[in-house]
Amino acid sequence: MSKSRRAALYLRVSTDNQSTALQRRDLIQACEHRGWTVTEVYQDAGVSGAKGREGRPAFDRLCQDATRRRFDVIAAWSVDRLGRSLQDLVGFLGEVHGAGVNLYLHQQAVDTTTPAGRALFQMLGVFAEFERAMIRARVKAGLATARTKGVRLGAPRKGDKVLASIEKARASGLSVRAIAAKVGVGIGTVHRVIKGEHVSQV
Repeated sequence: MSKSRRAALYLRVSTDNQSTALQRRDLIQACEHRGWTVTEVYQDAGVSGAKGREGRPAFDRLCQDATRRRFDVIAAWSVDRLGRSLQDLVGFLGEVHGAGVNLYLHQQAVDTTTPAGRALFQMLGVFAEFERAMIRARVKAGLATARTKGVRLGAPRKGDKVLASIEKARASGLSVRAIAAKVGVGIGTVHRVIKGEHVSQV
C-alpha cells in the first residue's frame, strides 16, 4: 500500500456516557503502523447505529467528503460503528468505492482494497443485522414475560386512576350519582366499576 494514503477516522458511540477515546487511539495507531496520514476525524456521539445518514450528522459529512475524495481510506473501529442495516452498509460500501475510497475495519481486520475484504465486509453486515434482530427478539420476549407475570409496563393508565377514585368514593358511602359527579365520569362508568367490569375508556 502507498504510504501517502490520507485516512479519515469515523468514531461513534451509542450513548452520551460512552467515550470514543479507545476507538480514536486504536485507529490512529493502526494508521501510523500502515504509514497513513490521518487528515479528517468524524464523530457521532450518543447516536445509534440503526439510524440512517439523516440521523448521524458526522456520518453524513463523511459520505459527502468521500465523494469529494478528501481522503483515500476510511478507518472505523468496527463494522457496527458504521451501521446495523445490511442494506445501508452495502450501499455505503458501494458509494465510497464508487468514489475510489477504501475502507479499513480495525476489529475485523478488513481492508476493502481486496476482493476478499469486500466480500467479508458484506458478510459482517449480515451478522450485524442478525445481532440487532436478536436484541429486538430478546426485548419482545422480556416484555411478554413481564406481562404474563402481571407487571404493568409504562405509565399508569387513566382508567386505573379513575377506578381507584371511584372505589374510594364508594367506600365513603356516596351514591352512584354523587360518585360520578365527584370523579367526573358518567353514571354508567360507575356502575361498571361496581360490577367489577374493566374500565378501558373514561
